[in-house]
Amino acid sequence: MAAKMSDSESAVRSQLKDRKRIVVKIGSSSLHHMETGELDLTKMERLVRELCELKNQGRDVILVSSGAIAVGKKTVGLVPKDNDIPLKQACAAVGQARLMMIYERLFAEYNHLTAQILLTMHTMTEDSSRTNAQNTFSKLLELGVIPVVNENDTVATHEVLDTFGDNDFLASVVTALTGADLLILLSDIDGMYTDDPHENKDAKLIPVIEEIDDRYKKMAKATTGTGIGTGGMNAKINAARVATSSGADMVIANGKDVSVIHKIMEGRNYGTLFVANTDSDFSLRDFVNMRINGDI
Repeated sequence: MAAKMSDSESAVRSQLKDRKRIVVKIGSSSLHHMETGELDLTKMERLVRELCELKNQGRDVILVSSGAIAVGKKTVGLVPKDNDIPLKQACAAVGQARLMMIYERLFAEYNHLTAQILLTMHTMTEDSSRTNAQNTFSKLLELGVIPVVNENDTVATHEVLDTFGDNDFLASVVTALTGADLLILLSDIDGMYTDDPHENKDAKLIPVIEEIDDRYKKMAKATTGTGIGTGGMNAKINAARVATSSGADMVIANGKDVSVIHKIMEGRNYGTLFVANTDSDFSLRDFVNMRINGDI
């Protein structure tokens, strides 16, 4: 959905045309048919085409993709109980392999290489492992490869228990780690509203947020509109705090139509833009530790 903006907000939006390293996150609810739980292959193909076009323009592209557990559950024909962590992890192992196989084939259709990277938040808290991950990303991007990133649900119970909010926070971590200058979160909502639009018909979409203050934190609702995804607005606000503090802009947009990606890159008025607000004291490790400890 396009939002009405002032001239100054439009000017800020137009600067997105110049972004060179883009992280795109897509959630489980945007990847599946809600009626059946099966992958929406048409949407996945369109998503890959959008990302390949960005790559063809000379930009670095990183995809953060949810969906492994959902794909695994459908494959093995089981629905794990919330407290059945081993079964969820087994589903993630099955689903991640299938999900990556599909991505690899789709990207190959457009002559682009992909690589799978599975991370945990604890990777970011240890200096050596964080540096190793950063070096891997740097070399892959240097080689022209498009990394496909997910949480390592097969070994990390924090992620399986949805501590990090459906990869929203992970996407912001990847943004900071790789020095990306734009993060696009594709979700099942149009952006950030003044109130929950499902409950308040007068809620208005906010086109641009210059600074994340207490007013916006209070607006965020820890809810989600689907039974597949887990990321609520609180998770997206936390992601925005990491991304903008590290020096990247962030846009929340509706992933129902993935063509919104090129519309955002053209500076058009879609979703909610959180403007980069670089913090000289930014520490990725500190932010991750706060998230692990439940402080954000």
